[in-house]
Amino acid sequence: ELNRYPEPQPKALQSALCGFYDAAPEQLLITRGSDEAIDLLVRALCTPGQDSIVIQSPTFGMYAVSARLHACQVIDSPLREYPDRFDWDIDAMVTAVNRYASKLLFLCSPANPTGQSLAPEKLQALLAALEGRCLVVVDEAYGEYSQHLSAVPLLQQYGNLAVLKTLSKAHALAGARIGSVIAKPELISVLKACQAPYPISKPSSELAVNAFAPEHLTRSHENIRACRDERTRMQEALKPLPEVCTVFESDANFLLVRFQDADAVAGYLLDRGIVVRAMHQYAAIADCIRISIGTESENTRLIQALNAFCRAAHA
Repeated sequence: ELNRYPEPQPKALQSALCGFYDAAPEQLLITRGSDEAIDLLVRALCTPGQDSIVIQSPTFGMYAVSARLHACQVIDSPLREYPDRFDWDIDAMVTAVNRYASKLLFLCSPANPTGQSLAPEKLQALLAALEGRCLVVVDEAYGEYSQHLSAVPLLQQYGNLAVLKTLSKAHALAGARIGSVIAKPELISVLKACQAPYPISKPSSELAVNAFAPEHLTRSHENIRACRDERTRMQEALKPLPEVCTVFESDANFLLVRFQDADAVAGYLLDRGIVVRAMHQYAAIADCIRISIGTESENTRLIQALNAFCRAAHA
């Protein structure tokens, strides 16, 4: 049936997403991954050469990329670093929005690449302070791994909230490119008017719908639980290593780890077929590596390799 164009918003997929996220159809727009949702929000709400967005570095790069492509200023209200975690400075973000009259504030929770989640009471304080002034966009790409509930229920109370979702992480469908933005119906209508036609191919749509079958959802939930357990095991295994300075708290499917020599560690692992992500592009964490949580055997292999590196470094 690929000789015909797909539905602009596939009904079966929309129904599955709305049921899973507990959102009304008029509140949800299906997008080409979260990246398209980010781009749509900037294009719909910001005037080129005039408006600005607020981010909190270090954070996901697409917020700034989309803003700069649209000739909008990027205002940085950096995260605060504590001995074993990062956190947001709510007052500083509100000040930044008010000073620059920013139209959008992008907030990734759990944060990428730092791993922390924003507590619901802090999010509510932020939404209340910026009501009528700025749209707060909460990117929940890693939300399924978090101990905190989704921000979606807060849409009933706050009109200046939009929530981004994706099937790329917990549902293991990165190649299908399925994302969504959940917000008040009026905003969804505006975003839909800005969206290029037929965003989701028919095969991708059908594949995504199949992911919500009971047996597949059960498997996804089992994988999430396993990932959380492995995350804890990895934290405990990495903290005592002599080359490790800090294992930051994480609510996502990865760990941010500060090493004495991050470049040497990354190179050593790569030589052994283990790919991790160096954080060179972020000044505050340039000495860190982001390590995705893999399977039990993959994680064991990583731990063994890091132990071998430490033994060689301290021989």
